Amino acid sequence: MPTLRALPASSLPLSTWDFYNTPMLRIGSVQLENPVLLAPIAGYCDLAFRLIVRSVRGPSGGVGLACTDLLCPQAVLSENDKSMWLAATNDDDKPLCMQLYGAHADIMADAAQWAQQHGATTIDINMGCPVDKVTKKNGGSMLLCDPTNTIALAKKVVDAVRVPVTAKIRLGWDDGSIITDSLPPRLADVGIAAVTVHGRTTEQKFRGAARIDQGMLPGNLDTIKAVVDVMAKRHSNVPVIGNGDVQSPLDVKAMMDRTGCAGVMIGRGALGQPWLFRDAAHYLRTGEMLPPYPRADRARLVLQHFDGLMQMRDERYALAKIRTRISWYSKHLQPWPRLRHEVHHMKSVSEFREYMLRGIEHIERIEVEHVNHDDPVTMVA
Repeated sequence: MPTLRALPASSLPLSTWDFYNTPMLRIGSVQLENPVLLAPIAGYCDLAFRLIVRSVRGPSGGVGLACTDLLCPQAVLSENDKSMWLAATNDDDKPLCMQLYGAHADIMADAAQWAQQHGATTIDINMGCPVDKVTKKNGGSMLLCDPTNTIALAKKVVDAVRVPVTAKIRLGWDDGSIITDSLPPRLADVGIAAVTVHGRTTEQKFRGAARIDQGMLPGNLDTIKAVVDVMAKRHSNVPVIGNGDVQSPLDVKAMMDRTGCAGVMIGRGALGQPWLFRDAAHYLRTGEMLPPYPRADRARLVLQHFDGLMQMRDERYALAKIRTRISWYSKHLQPWPRLRHEVHHMKSVSEFREYMLRGIEHIERIEVEHVNHDDPVTMVA
């Protein structure tokens, strides 16, 4: 597997932190530093990005747990090149969740053992992916439609490994098949150590708003809060983690306050702002917002991400990936006219690196001028 190094990161002993109504999140035997987690996102959560996320820390730490991309069990067992890049990790990439998707219990159990042997701190069973190529093979959120076999699969995986096994689910396949009050406690019955709930059905995919609590009206089962409530009654030691539409520290706090969930998993909201975990952890612990992450440092993260992609693969791969990722980063780097357009047309590593370095230098210069002269900050690169 490829090896990358994270940036040096300082940390405070947990005993020195003051808490702002935020319980510690424990998954089985694993105690997490913070209750904010990076979700598994197909095509995005490779080692290079996870190390960028982990490198951004504040007085209250950073991300509590980071997940790999979705891993095909047959592929990791055969150790083909693509699966090895997706599963790549190193000593700086801890604690790590490896997520597996599939419907064959024996193969999933074997893949879980492989994951345990290759650095997984926890293992997650994907029961929420709505993408056709996954559900057509009876994996992902199709598992919600066959609870008996899903419970058997979960038990097989739990029994195969020593590390905690978790499940990531949706509210149901559609509004006519909500599983919030039935499947989660049955998963906990067979040893699932935590349940992450994305607040939409499979049919919704990512349309509409995530269903957090529906105004906390009694009788509403199609919400994340419904899962928290049933688990509090049946398995109070098994944490529920909320997921969906989280873009800011305020969203993290609101998710926890409105649902009572023990943690929050952030997916798309973190793709352009990997410092979000730092900010959210600090807000949860202190009730205070950190100063905005400096724009020049944001641009440096993009360059560091690119360098990590280069270490993982090669120039062609890194350029292709950064063209995709710049669309997410761009809105957090403005004002920077034509940033996406320029990057999309880059032809070489040197061209991209020089372009970013010029941009960083310009940001730093105009920010100094802004401080000295109180002039409006603009960006031309």
